Amino acid sequence: MKTGIHPKYVLSVVRCACGNTFETLSTKPEIRVEVCAACHPAFTGEVTQRVIDTEGRVERFLRKYQKYQQRK
Repeated sequence: MKTGIHPKYVLSVVRCACGNTFETLSTKPEIRVEVCAACHPAFTGEVTQRVIDTEGRVERFLRKYQKYQQRK
């Protein structure tokens, strides 16, 4: 490995659009992100609410399909 060509890692502050901040190592002193673990739907439970909505659609489809099967 050559010496002197690799970037230096510094303590970096990551700032999210929701206001959450945390520290990590990076080559940049500050990183701005739009979504973090505190506001991402997969981590906040909003995805579960969407799955419940799709379950309602599935049940509605099954009822409709059941009516079709009864006509045969």
